Amino acid sequence: MSDVTRARHGRPVHHWRRDVIELAALFTAVAVADAVANLIGHGPDGPELLLISAVVLIATAGFHTWWARRHGHAPPSDTDARPLSTGQQAGPSDRDGTAPDAVTGESVLWRMRTTVKDEPGSLATLCTALAGLRVDILSLQTHPLAEGTVDEFLLRAPAELAGAELGRAVSLAGGADTWIERADAHDLVDAPTRVLGLATRTALDAAELPLALRQLLGRCTIRSLPAAPVGGGRRPESVPVEGALEGTVMRLRAPEGGVITVERPYLPFTPTEFARARALVELDARLGPRVPMGHDVLTLPEGSDITVRRADPSDLEPAKAMQERCSARTLAMRYHGPVGDADRYLNHLLSPRFGRTLAVQTASGRIVGLGHLLWDGDETEVALLIEDDWQRRGIGSELLGRLVAMAVAANCESVYAVTQASNTGMVAAMRGLGLPLDYQIEEGTLVITARLDRTAATSHLSYDQSPGQAAGERIVRE
Repeated sequence: MSDVTRARHGRPVHHWRRDVIELAALFTAVAVADAVANLIGHGPDGPELLLISAVVLIATAGFHTWWARRHGHAPPSDTDARPLSTGQQAGPSDRDGTAPDAVTGESVLWRMRTTVKDEPGSLATLCTALAGLRVDILSLQTHPLAEGTVDEFLLRAPAELAGAELGRAVSLAGGADTWIERADAHDLVDAPTRVLGLATRTALDAAELPLALRQLLGRCTIRSLPAAPVGGGRRPESVPVEGALEGTVMRLRAPEGGVITVERPYLPFTPTEFARARALVELDARLGPRVPMGHDVLTLPEGSDITVRRADPSDLEPAKAMQERCSARTLAMRYHGPVGDADRYLNHLLSPRFGRTLAVQTASGRIVGLGHLLWDGDETEVALLIEDDWQRRGIGSELLGRLVAMAVAANCESVYAVTQASNTGMVAAMRGLGLPLDYQIEEGTLVITARLDRTAATSHLSYDQSPGQAAGERIVRE
């Protein structure tokens, strides 16, 4: 009978004055209706007029009901309801009755790391400064240190906010040693999920360890030094079993006895990052040597079948036998030095710790070609060796295309090949990639660098994807 005007403690509250007014209005309406009926009903046309009035009242009531329902289902106007913008959460407004501004329009992602004092309220002051710039905090990780705490943020900020302005605001809020760089959608994955994914990749393939460390720690240079250096030379410095952390450099003991050195000059490592990297290395050591077993069978134009597969140190003796069948000229073009030193490099080249190697073998199991993708610090080298009798059959182009696809999958920006200008086969294979190439002459050798992009992954496919037709016609994946 009466409308609910407000609620108190979750219960509807009624006004008794409104009830009295509505009751009086009802009795007045009944009295007026009775007077009108008595006045019209006793006239000559009374019944007809009453019937017409009833029809008009019914039609008016029906129209009112239809209009009320139609208006009730209409979409709300901008003044009635306003959708929440991206990053804004539903909740109570500020005390002055106005809601805080949200990040609207174009926005960008930033990764930021800063050090704050280990005092109550220091992080709150920093977050308040970010909120004043309409910056949304998507994720936060803390790294406690002996003095202060390193906070790592993933931020969504307005596009017009420059990184320098963001850094100044953080500095005024008490942040020190602040580092900021642009992020992308891949950084939206939370840290535990990313670490588990990297651990899975490392468990499946021993060659993934350097790549996993690089993706875990960002832009850094990773070098693997074997326990017995190739060609002699000084042995790497020994490190404790638990590794060593020195600011921007960490050293970890490799499972095979060497040393893995990780350098990041622009940003010191935190103890948390060091612990995560050490855990990946320990996982690799416990699992031992492992290489994916997939391989492809291809048919060459003349009808011969070859198999392309991953190689490992167990292929050392067949690889040496292939080198012995190669001519001195072929070995000189591949190793750019004394032919007698070629065998000593094979252990290094076949180790998954330093890259990935693809082997080409015949139906009888004899290896006739090797393709190497080598991690060289923060660069990546590709190298090919094809037995003389199997050259100029498209095997080199097939191997190179697969190596480039591996480099793209590993997020490498470029690959380079060191050869000689007289090695027309290697030069033609690099040109056949269809990628931008840079040519440089260094100490009498030709260095060809190919800049990679994501299209390389579809135009030149790796051994465990659908391979191309460069080497042959029939393909069998096993």
